[in-house]
Amino acid sequence: MRLKIRHRTRYVFDHPVSYGLQQIRKTPKSTHQQVVYDWTTRVAGGRKELSFEDHHNNIVELLSFERDATELVVTSAGEVELSNTNGVVGRHIGPAPLWLYRQVSARTRPGPAVRALTRAAEGPSDIERLHALMKLVSGAVAYEVGTSHSDWGAEEALTQARGVCQDHAHVFIACAREMGFPSRYVSGYLMLDDRVEQDAMHAWAEAHVDGLGWIGFDPSNGISPDERYVRVATGLDYADAAPVIGMRVGGTGEALDVEIEVAQQ
Repeated sequence: MRLKIRHRTRYVFDHPVSYGLQQIRKTPKSTHQQVVYDWTTRVAGGRKELSFEDHHNNIVELLSFERDATELVVTSAGEVELSNTNGVVGRHIGPAPLWLYRQVSARTRPGPAVRALTRAAEGPSDIERLHALMKLVSGAVAYEVGTSHSDWGAEEALTQARGVCQDHAHVFIACAREMGFPSRYVSGYLMLDDRVEQDAMHAWAEAHVDGLGWIGFDPSNGISPDERYVRVATGLDYADAAPVIGMRVGGTGEALDVEIEVAQQ
């Protein structure tokens, strides 16, 4: 399946930005289950300084603001060909060692709720235990847009019993690491069945299983990723794979507008 993707982020400021930098992670990479045929990033109100690969093997683009800019528009777009591998991504690659993904991060720190959910995940094989965990996470955290906070970790999401895909991913990762599996956060694009336009990227998790490598799990939809999922960035949690992080001087009174379109070509 070939997907056409367009991701536009527009910032408008009441007062000019005197200096600012952004790191963006919106560019997918070609792997054995996805081939990137075309991808471009255009910037208005700033410029692209450079691009590099971080230690999680993500493509990062560094953008700067024009001096005294009152608007910044970043548009990323391209086409990606996907194949269904039943969620299997394969062997671990990149500079970060596999053991790194067993480490606790700020948003995946386990507490009583995480440990209780971990104990409930049972199955005769590693794969079945992880699929059981995915179902438990989906049942324990109701998907409710706008009800969680961006700085919530796994324990907060479980305690509040609500959240979004980011929270589902953090809970799954925290539990999978408690079970002994290297696990990581994934951000990307998802083609939805009922609409083309979206207002945010999607998020899910991956766990590393001996003999198979990395395998994806999406508790928000209760499945392993198929040919509708485009992997973009990975990390220990959301902070490592966030689409945009940055800093600026000035630029108070920010208004943000995000437009994402994902459609079958």
